[in-house]
Amino acid sequence: MSILERMRTYSLYDVYETRKRRDSWWTVYFVDPVACRVALPVANHTRITPNGLTVFSLVLGMASAACLAMNQLAAGAVMFYLSFMIDCVDGKIARLKGTGTPFGLWLDYVGDRIRVVCCAAGLAYGQYAVSGDVHFILLGAAVAVLDLFRYVNAPQMKRVREVVREERQLAMADAVPGAVRVPDPAPDPDPVPVVETILDIDLDVDLEPRPRGRKGPRFFRRVNRFLARRRVRSHLISGIEFHAAVFVVAPLAGPATLIPVSAVAGVLLLANEVFLVYRMWLFTRRHSAPVQEKSREHVLV
Repeated sequence: MSILERMRTYSLYDVYETRKRRDSWWTVYFVDPVACRVALPVANHTRITPNGLTVFSLVLGMASAACLAMNQLAAGAVMFYLSFMIDCVDGKIARLKGTGTPFGLWLDYVGDRIRVVCCAAGLAYGQYAVSGDVHFILLGAAVAVLDLFRYVNAPQMKRVREVVREERQLAMADAVPGAVRVPDPAPDPDPVPVVETILDIDLDVDLEPRPRGRKGPRFFRRVNRFLARRRVRSHLISGIEFHAAVFVVAPLAGPATLIPVSAVAGVLLLANEVFLVYRMWLFTRRHSAPVQEKSREHVLV
């Protein structure tokens, strides 16, 4: 770090500029207001690295899992919230100071998965030990599976879009006489940047099908613009809201709400994933049709 960087004092506005262009509504309204104010003194008065914050976030996540396993639901919920909040701070510090690393992206990704799996196991064990109800074991397993499915599915959908766009560009180049095909860049030996886009990806833009009709699309475009001005992604529930419902809202509400709240959140998350897959299918159809038509015309000529 240079002398100028060490002497610089960041403002709250600087921290606000590190927020994602669009994020989940839970993060925008319930986490970022706290995370930005925590990030400011961390950036100005400490030398804590983003990786150090990620490790601290994981430690808090393990504390949350331990509290949930001991049936201390309120303490577990608070610890989980703090863990996620610190996890948001590390990204802001990395973007603010430019100290992010590929290893840090991997550490953040793996730490998130470890936190969710351990908290799901702790919640299931704690409630099963108290009640003997096997449904809590099924609850923990379902939470872990849904979380892993989402984070496996997201990068695969991104790769599908990239493949479709590359094929379209190559087909269009082949269909134009005298066009020069640009060689594919060498594959990136570091797969971590693909992981980085899992949460940053804006599916509302990338997978939006062409509007049809008048009233419906116009209404949804207005809603989307309204949410975009507030940095909110146009979905009801994603992985972040799912985690908040299972590990923060339901534990604070009490043991009786754990299964109903988690079940509703799980169904909504699964519905959201199915909807995203459907939009990806529309995207592949929309982009494949011109490619096939151009390729057919080229063959006929």
